[in-house]
Formats: sequence, C-alpha cells, structure tokens
Amino acid sequence: MSQPLPALREGYLAMLRGERGSSAHTLRAYERELEQFIAYLTKQFGERCDIRRVEHLHIRGYLAELYGRGLSKASAARALAAVRSWFKWMARMGHVPQNPAALVSTPKLPKHLPRVPTIEQMNRALDSKAADDDASAWPARDAVIFELLYGCGIRNAELVGLDLKHIRWAAETLLVRGKGAKERLVPFGDAAAAAIRAYLPERSERLATAGKQTDALLVSARVKGSGRLTTRSVGRIVKKIALAHGMAPETHPHTLRHAFGTHMLEEGADLRAIQELLGHERLSTTQRYTQLTVRHVADVYDRTHPRAK
Repeated sequence: MSQPLPALREGYLAMLRGERGSSAHTLRAYERELEQFIAYLTKQFGERCDIRRVEHLHIRGYLAELYGRGLSKASAARALAAVRSWFKWMARMGHVPQNPAALVSTPKLPKHLPRVPTIEQMNRALDSKAADDDASAWPARDAVIFELLYGCGIRNAELVGLDLKHIRWAAETLLVRGKGAKERLVPFGDAAAAAIRAYLPERSERLATAGKQTDALLVSARVKGSGRLTTRSVGRIVKKIALAHGMAPETHPHTLRHAFGTHMLEEGADLRAIQELLGHERLSTTQRYTQLTVRHVADVYDRTHPRAK
C-alpha cells in the first residue's frame, strides 16, 4: 500500500520548499492544484486511494472535469503542470513506477504577444515624474518602484525582497534573489540611482517617526507590520499610476518587466544579454517573453541580409 495522498503531496511541497527554494506564491499554487486533484482521485477511488492505480486516462478525465467546470485552457494547463511535476517527483522517489501524466498532452494555448507600453509612453511617464501626482501616496518611493521594475527588469517579488545592503553603489548594480533563490547582479542606471537617493532620506524619516527599523529598501507608507512593502501593494501602486498616465488598464508590475525586455530588444540588445538580465534559465523563455516587433525584424534584415544592402 502506498502512502496516503496528502502525505505524498506534503513530501513534494517540502522538496519544492527545500531543494528548489520555490517562492511562497509557487508553493500556494501547487498546493491548491494538488489539493483539487487529490479530491478528484478520492472521489474516483475512495479515501484509501493507491496512487499507483492512477493512469493517464484518469488524468485526462480530470482535465475534462475542469473544462466542465468552465475553466480555461490556461487554467487546465496550470493544473496539468502541477500534476505532472508531482508524478515526476513520485517516480523519482519510487512511489510510482512511472509518470502517467507524461502521456497527457498539454492543452494548446492561443499564442499572443504581451501588450506593453511603448518606449515613448514609458519615457514620458518617468520623465514627467510619473509618481509625483495625486495617484501616488508616496511619490519618491513610487518613482523608485517604476525605475527598478522598468529600468532593471526585475520581478515584483525580487523588488520587494531588496534590502539596503543589496545596492552595490560602487558597481551600480543590485544583488537580486530570483526564482529558486538564485542570485544575480543587475545593473541600474543614473535615473534609478537618482530616484533611490531622493527616496532614502524620506524613508529614514518615516521609519524614525514610526519608531521602527527594517533592512527593506521599500517600505509601506504607514510603516505597518514589518514595514516591508508587499507585492500586492506594488501591484496596486503600479496600476493606479499607470492609469493616471494613460497606460492600459491591465498594466501591472510584470508589464514593466515585459517592457524592459521588449524595449532592449528593439534597441538592438543581444537576446542572451537580456536572458541574463531577466534571470531566465532558458533562452526559449526570453524568446517568448520579448516582442519581436516589425521594426526590430526589419532592422535585422537591413543590417544582415546581402540583398538588403
């Protein structure tokens, strides 16, 4: 008899937490997906379900049930990814003889390029002190948020995880801890440096007034709890300021990361350099992430094809 399904799930999550250093967001997502899948298996096989009895047809049946609930292909693909990864771990640990989820095809998703602000929109917003208006509760801090998300291309979680010690002033770089606790150095420009220097005195003053101390670079306006700004708060800040400056309603922190990669590519940056800056493990991720605009493709053709010269 195999281990109970909840125990197998917890073992897998412990591996994600320990070996891979997965973020809290990733852990919650996998826990939620596997909890729903286990509920489905329990309904099919009963409380004492033996995981070794599960075949690829059962997993296909689960996807069919998800579609029956009205879930999108993207949601079903995320659920399958979690199930596939769980079985892969169980096969490696000897809990199952093979991974039945490997025989289930991933739902085909519609391909679309991410919608990002243009270079002109970003420059206009930043040069006009995007955060310095009624949309911002703390203009100096919010200017830093925009400069680092767009100017450095870092993730929202990486941004809020920055401490003062992670700023390498002499080298003009940030020490960023990305997915899987992997660290990388990301350069920042003069505009970001100026925004940080303008913000730091205000940060010190607010912390002193609240009687608190924290290593966090970005702190909440009212300095509540630990004082560190949360990813959810950054999302609200970015959306509000973006709307105030005429950007798309769906603009969020990751949109600025998309814009970073896209605009660098448009200006002729090497794709592998962008991969390094974004902290992507695979180049294929960077290729999907950035927009190969008509302008960029035409420029490459004009520069490289013999018949274009």
